[in-house]
Amino acid sequence: MSISPFDLSNQNSGVEGKIIAALERVSQAFRVLLWNESKELSLSPIQVQVLIFLLHHSDEKRKISYLANEFNMTKATISDAVKALDQKGLITKTHEPNDTRSYTIGLSSKGMEVARKTATFTTEIQTPIDALRPHDKENLLLSLIGIIHHLNQTGIITIQRMCLTCAHYRPHQGDAKHYCQLLNRKLVDSELRIDCPDHVVI
Repeated sequence: MSISPFDLSNQNSGVEGKIIAALERVSQAFRVLLWNESKELSLSPIQVQVLIFLLHHSDEKRKISYLANEFNMTKATISDAVKALDQKGLITKTHEPNDTRSYTIGLSSKGMEVARKTATFTTEIQTPIDALRPHDKENLLLSLIGIIHHLNQTGIITIQRMCLTCAHYRPHQGDAKHYCQLLNRKLVDSELRIDCPDHVVI
C-alpha cells in the first residue's frame, strides 16, 4: 500500500508529498472562494460554476449532457442546478425544433450580470500567479497541464479541451516542441491552452 502524502513524516521527507499537499491547499482556496461567492448571491457553488461556463462557451456546449461531463456530475444533479437557475430567472432555454426535450441553455440579462460578477472569484489566487517571473509561469503551466492530462487519461476527470488532447496538436513535429495543425504553426510553451474553443477530440 502506498504511503499517504498527508503522513507528515512522508510528506516532509521529499518534494512530491509537499507538492500534493500544496495543491490540496489551493483546491481548498478555490472551494472557499466559490462558496463565499455563492453564499452572497444565494446560489449553490455548482450554480455559480454553470453560470460562468455559460458566459464563456458556445451553444453546442450549453446542454445538460455536456455540462454533466464538464463538471463530472450526473445529469440529474446538473438538471436540478439548471432548474434552480431557471426559477431565479438567470437562464433561458431554446428548445430544438425536432426534439422538444432537448434544449440549449443561455443566460438572461440578469444571469449575464451575475455571471460577469462571479467570474472573477479567483482574483486572490491570480494575484500571486501574476507576480511570478515569466519562466516560472511557463514551468507551472506545463506542470499543471501534465497533471491534468494524466487525470484525464486515467478517467478521473472527463472533458478536457486542451492542446494535448486535441486532434490538431502535434508534439515534436520537426524542430517544433509543440505544433498546431489548425493554426499551421509552432507553439511556444506559454501558448498551450487549457480550454480551446477550436478543440477537436482525438
